[in-house]
Amino acid sequence: MQVDMHVHTTASDGMDSPVEVVASAKKLGLKALAITDHDTLEGVEPALKAGHDYEIEVIPGIELSTEANGEETHILGYLLELASKEFLETISLFRNYRIKRIEQMVVKLQMMGFPVVMDRVMAISGTGSVGRPHLAAAMVEAGVAANLTEAFDKYIGRGCSAYVPRYKIEPAEAVQLIRKANGVPVLAHPGLGNSSKLIPELVPKGLAGIEAFHPAHSRELSEYYYRLAEKYNLIATGGSDYHGLGHKEGRSLGMVTVSYAVLQEMKDWRIALNPSK
Repeated sequence: MQVDMHVHTTASDGMDSPVEVVASAKKLGLKALAITDHDTLEGVEPALKAGHDYEIEVIPGIELSTEANGEETHILGYLLELASKEFLETISLFRNYRIKRIEQMVVKLQMMGFPVVMDRVMAISGTGSVGRPHLAAAMVEAGVAANLTEAFDKYIGRGCSAYVPRYKIEPAEAVQLIRKANGVPVLAHPGLGNSSKLIPELVPKGLAGIEAFHPAHSRELSEYYYRLAEKYNLIATGGSDYHGLGHKEGRSLGMVTVSYAVLQEMKDWRIALNPSK
């Protein structure tokens, strides 16, 4: 019984809707999947409903953007209490900053003479959390770029002329925020940067796990992070970090999974800390 613990949808920068992702997971024979969109919970409710319809377990999750010492670090949150007031307020703040960020990037593109308008970007994003993929799609539509890759590489990628950094909180803040929502905080894909050095600092704050298994991790790296999880008594989890088959990352749903026992370990961890929940 396999579980994909890292999946994105159109609620953030994924290319498949929450319903499409759940349907695909069912076809693959997965026991469960976690919806972990960037800085938003908007894909969770439709995925939960689809999970009921398709008879597959959906785990409410999120991937929070954080920064420490100038380095970007992502913190995954699982089994979240969706009615947590403080958590929802912070996510609302993230959404507002995302809109402001894209507005600033649109202005930069307009100053460069490109016919990109914010209304169209928002229309493309639909009810999801607006982000650079939606801006890139508007740029392609307006003839500014030939495809999404060119839009990122020439204009809106990190260090490019129209790029604007996104709002981030400290990793420890993200861990504590997830804990306050009775969730399970996990350090995402440490192999994509040097975030594992933060583990000694984050464990006392309530870090519960490490994403040891990820498409960007070699077998050796995965083994290293698995041992690191054992050292700090953390849960070693993993997932595909799926964004859609047509996405530039090129990852497939379910290409990296963990056994259902890992999800059960998270549930047991959560219950141990919150016996009344």
